[in-house]
Amino acid sequence: MDERLAARVAEDFGLALVSAVPVEFGADPTAELWRAGTVDGHGYAVKLSGGGTPAGLVVAAELARRGVPGVPAPLVTREGRLSTVHEGRRLTVVPWLSGERAADGGMRPAHWRRYGAVLAAAHAVPLTDELAGLPREDHTHAAIAAAVRETDGRLRGVDGSADRWTREVAAHWRAAAADTARLLDRVDRLGAELRARPAELVVCHGDPHLGNVLLGPAGEVWLIDWDDAVLAPRERDLMFVLGGGPAWAFDSRLDEAAFRAGYGPMRPDPVRLAYHLGARTLDDLWSWSAEVADAGRSEADRVRALRIVEGLLSPSGLVSLARGALRDLGRWDG
Repeated sequence: MDERLAARVAEDFGLALVSAVPVEFGADPTAELWRAGTVDGHGYAVKLSGGGTPAGLVVAAELARRGVPGVPAPLVTREGRLSTVHEGRRLTVVPWLSGERAADGGMRPAHWRRYGAVLAAAHAVPLTDELAGLPREDHTHAAIAAAVRETDGRLRGVDGSADRWTREVAAHWRAAAADTARLLDRVDRLGAELRARPAELVVCHGDPHLGNVLLGPAGEVWLIDWDDAVLAPRERDLMFVLGGGPAWAFDSRLDEAAFRAGYGPMRPDPVRLAYHLGARTLDDLWSWSAEVADAGRSEADRVRALRIVEGLLSPSGLVSLARGALRDLGRWDG
């Protein structure tokens, strides 16, 4: 066990850890997760996070306080805070719920219904003063656009002197360059259109893909990792099922009907769904491509990232889904 981690958890949260096993967790290179245990037999998820914002902890605590099903409450520190900061990263502790991720293929219709119900409950939470301080969706995606253009210039300039993985991802990027440029142009246009017609903002998880959904042995569903919580139109979350669910759950069968039954009546805006799907596609495409081309990463990480890029560009991947959503709107050609 990492003795420094145990000391921090003891000092900050008053928990005496007897074990802390690292857990592979998500795509955030600034985050680390441990499955920790205490002498009384209780299990906890201990996380150091450098991404997102602390506001997500406020959201999770408020939703849990209101009894929203499937949202675990973060533990508070000795001083009553939801986290502490060590070397620029937030230390948080929540009860350990399950090691079974929905992305691994275990979603059944009952799970899809409960997943829909959890998101509906989050979207229906009244905005308190604390929640009103969350980041707000502005439909500008400026950081994503800049990163796509920078990555494009970098990968187009790759030559035969680069290492194998950089050459491979550069070849994939060049092959998809025309579609990527058109997708960025269409997302820019949709963003401008949506900024001109604001929608109701609700509390959104911001990243509710199935890797952030845990399943319990009795059919429980938990939505974790609220670091990207945001005030946004509900389509920001609904896009993960209605617009691109299969791409975030390669081994799961999407059950949109069951999800809708759990969520309740909805009339999602297809333009907003297409915008958020397109923006997420661009974000994933540049970030995973950049990871492949990062010679400072381990070969295993680079190979994994390359496989993800190949999945994004596959016939059933996000690029195809985003292109299809735009084509359905009559916004792709011309």
